[in-house]
Amino acid sequence: MTRVVSLFLPTWPTDRWRRKAGNIAPPVEAPLVLVGRSGSRRIVLAADAAAWAAGLRVGMPIAAAQVRAPGLVLRDAEPKADAEALERLALWLLQHVAPIVAPDPPEGILIDSTGADHLHGGEAAMLDSLVKRLALSSVAARAAAADTRGAAHALARHTARPTFVAPPGHGASVLASLPLEALRLPDGMASDLRVLGFERIGDLLAQPRAPLTRRFGPELVRRIDQALGDVAEPIEPVRPPDLVEARRAFAEPIAAPETVARHIGRLAAELGAALETRGLGARRLDLFCQRVDNRMQVIRVGTARPVCDARRLTRLLRDRIEIIAPGLGIEVMRLAATVVEPMVCRQSVSSLVEETVPDVSDLVDLLANRLGAQAVYRAAPRASDVPERSVERIPALETGTSAIWPGHWPRPARLLWRPEPIEAVALLPDHPPASFTWRGVRRRVRRADGPERVFGEWWARDAERVAVRDYFRVEDEAGERYWIYRAGDGEDAETGSHRWFLHGVFG
Repeated sequence: MTRVVSLFLPTWPTDRWRRKAGNIAPPVEAPLVLVGRSGSRRIVLAADAAAWAAGLRVGMPIAAAQVRAPGLVLRDAEPKADAEALERLALWLLQHVAPIVAPDPPEGILIDSTGADHLHGGEAAMLDSLVKRLALSSVAARAAAADTRGAAHALARHTARPTFVAPPGHGASVLASLPLEALRLPDGMASDLRVLGFERIGDLLAQPRAPLTRRFGPELVRRIDQALGDVAEPIEPVRPPDLVEARRAFAEPIAAPETVARHIGRLAAELGAALETRGLGARRLDLFCQRVDNRMQVIRVGTARPVCDARRLTRLLRDRIEIIAPGLGIEVMRLAATVVEPMVCRQSVSSLVEETVPDVSDLVDLLANRLGAQAVYRAAPRASDVPERSVERIPALETGTSAIWPGHWPRPARLLWRPEPIEAVALLPDHPPASFTWRGVRRRVRRADGPERVFGEWWARDAERVAVRDYFRVEDEAGERYWIYRAGDGEDAETGSHRWFLHGVFG
């Protein structure tokens, strides 16, 4: 089922202007509008959040806006620069989010996320990540995912706070309560409909189509059908200017999986040769399959390192071939290297001098494309004495930092996600527990080693200036070994609560 994401940027022109102005931009509390002309009149073409809160609206005369908002900051609008920046953002999303992305001017972007959301942890996680990443760049955003372009557009602007994911197969249920403007109607049509008593989209859905068409023309019914998915509304994707791709058109549509797989191999061979000629390797590949009904089926795969080997690219794409629904047949197939990097030549070293390191990048790529890049990682040390901060997740083939694993004290093979409280019997301040109860089971300690004192990191949190933990390695009567600690030094209450916790289990 097709899924479309609408990314709504309500204050895109003013956000872009503030980013461009940098340190000389007025404070965010000061209302800002961008000024343009309508004939001989100067009007508001864009307004930031503070201006909207003051009651200013697009199209309002500047004189009226200045009366309503004293201290209003006026700057010239740059519609062409706004459109160019929106296209650059769409290109960035094409490389990092999904293979079909298109600007939706003047303040939106459309993303066909079908088959790509699993690479980002699901639709909800993908939308949340998008909105937060834009917020870090001082760009306000709302996003919605739905079955159609029209529904996603409407939900992003009237429902998302800041994100909304409509359930697959939602139909008209998520649209019925939205205002008429959510249908992207021509200027004035919503007002004319309200004169007749229509307030919400649901009011229109209950009416026969013929009278609406006679009164308002075909545009109203077309917009309703687009929102419901009864009329196709394809997305024309943005294309990088230096895109490396291979294309194949068929005299007769193809549909059999083995035929599709055979042509994938041919496209991969052609693309691999083009990449090798340029000294490039693909980091992200998009396979576009255009069906006879003009619907697009897309496969996106990524690689941990630049790759131009045709056999490897073919294997990655064929591993995802089951998500292609050919329908009545595929007319055109196109394979594009959306993200490329220069190939790095490595000199082979004789095994007589150095032991050869096995190349697991092919396995990493297969797992990452099946499960998502977040699910394939490795643990690397961080420069921290606090156990839960001393390890981080990094990409499976990344070299990591210069930090090394601590070797002066043994660490458990399994570190709990969060330390779990236990009941312990121990002599203070420096003795290990004689027994402890964890998850309802009492364990008598037979051997113990410690304490290992870990001090708080005062530069990370003020509350850790005097905080300490005393860690012990203990072994119970069954031979199981645990890593437990006491919060505090056993004497001063300011150093911790003196409660006991289990933090890890030795293998």
